[in-house]
Amino acid sequence: MEPDSETAKSGEDAPGEATGEGAAGDGAKAGTGVAGDGAKESSGKGGGLRESILLIASGVVAALLLHLFVIESFSIPSESMENTLKDGDRVIVNKLHGETERGDVVVFTGWRDEYTIKRVIAVGGDTVRCCDAQGRITVNGVPLDEKAYLHPDDFPSGQKFEKVVPEGRLWVMGDHRSASADSRSHEKQQGEGTISEDQVVGRAFAIYWPFSRATVLSTPGTFARTFTGTR
Repeated sequence: MEPDSETAKSGEDAPGEATGEGAAGDGAKAGTGVAGDGAKESSGKGGGLRESILLIASGVVAALLLHLFVIESFSIPSESMENTLKDGDRVIVNKLHGETERGDVVVFTGWRDEYTIKRVIAVGGDTVRCCDAQGRITVNGVPLDEKAYLHPDDFPSGQKFEKVVPEGRLWVMGDHRSASADSRSHEKQQGEGTISEDQVVGRAFAIYWPFSRATVLSTPGTFARTFTGTR
């Protein structure tokens, strides 16, 4: 596993002796009555047990379906996405995220077929470049203001690059650029550093552990800009 890859950890994830004729007669009546009440009580307990089992089974099935098709938990084992995501954080990923957009934090099957988490910087049809005169990454000539998510002690990129992202593919980078093996590190491989949209497992939308860091992961405002007519 490369230091920035993420391994999924699903993360997750019941139950007298009477004497005399009068007493014997009473006992017979009482016995009949008790027998009838006991049967009803047993039936009621059995129905409640079956209902409980059905509810538990339904809950398990629903949880499995959610895990398989809707959401999944992943843990972060490296510093490549700091300070947005820290080593040990656990995130919830939405598998029904729809179209992948710039700024999304996504989990995908990485260059070594391992789960990896990065931020999407550019999508198919974009030209992504580093850097302009102010040292900023540009997408279709539009500079990105990355202060909201870039590691405070880091910079947009220590190496220059320029790439036209093929349709159906994505250019991804870690938020801690100097500690991230991302698209820049795989330009000599198939896809020239980009990943296929089909490799995306889902979009990370929340940190749920540790509780002290629980938050929703929103798309940074810089990606809400218009990038020269592309999506």
